[in-house]
Amino acid sequence: MKKAISYLFIFLGIYILLGAIVTMVWEFVTGSTDLVTGKLITTTAVTSVVVIAVFLLTRWAEVSPKWIRTRPWMVLFWSVVAALGALIPSAWVQEQMPELPNIVEQEFDMILQNRWGYLTIGLLAPLSEEIVFRGAILKSLLNSSRLPVWGAIALSALMFSLIHMNPAQMPHAFVIGLLLGWMYWRTGSILPGMAYHWANNSAAYVIYNIYPDSDIILSDIFGSTSRVLMAVGFSLLILLPALYQLNLWMKRAEE
Repeated sequence: MKKAISYLFIFLGIYILLGAIVTMVWEFVTGSTDLVTGKLITTTAVTSVVVIAVFLLTRWAEVSPKWIRTRPWMVLFWSVVAALGALIPSAWVQEQMPELPNIVEQEFDMILQNRWGYLTIGLLAPLSEEIVFRGAILKSLLNSSRLPVWGAIALSALMFSLIHMNPAQMPHAFVIGLLLGWMYWRTGSILPGMAYHWANNSAAYVIYNIYPDSDIILSDIFGSTSRVLMAVGFSLLILLPALYQLNLWMKRAEE
């Protein structure tokens, strides 16, 4: 438990401290303190790379080739399918919930509308977050005798949701954290979670650039409430079989 909490604070410390340093350097070089896309993307990219390096070099998280040698292509395939199948149901559920403050909406919009933003949102964020929250934090929680398996997964998912520091994202992040935690527990590898995380974030990037209006809702896209419900039902016909297939295919390398 103590290790997991220390990993969380180290992760946050790197983002806060290094983020401040990169921001100061950017402002010194450019002479501007304005919030611009380049500064956001540079800060996010640098901090993500440092997080990845720190957690791998210290071996707090390990990326072993052993699991990939089992040729788990079906697991990776169904991970991506599950992520795509969850998009519309997740958006629909979020629309039914009370509206939560979206305190970083401007920053996300600036990153998502820039092609270099995909580097941070689509590639570096999935890699760094899976290394920290599944590869280090969840791994240490699962090794704790004080927590049952699902208690460890739920706690790691809660931490994962809280670090987004944006109430509007937290419910979705918590549910996804549960799913990613289950995938890590079953396989002992962060790769399925990375595949899911990559597909989820990549789809969000693509959808934003097709529909850049942040206030758009599903009925605006599909034309009516009945079509939205049909889209949700169709998506569940993708998501649920994908989860079933994952349950069948996922296993640890040593099994």
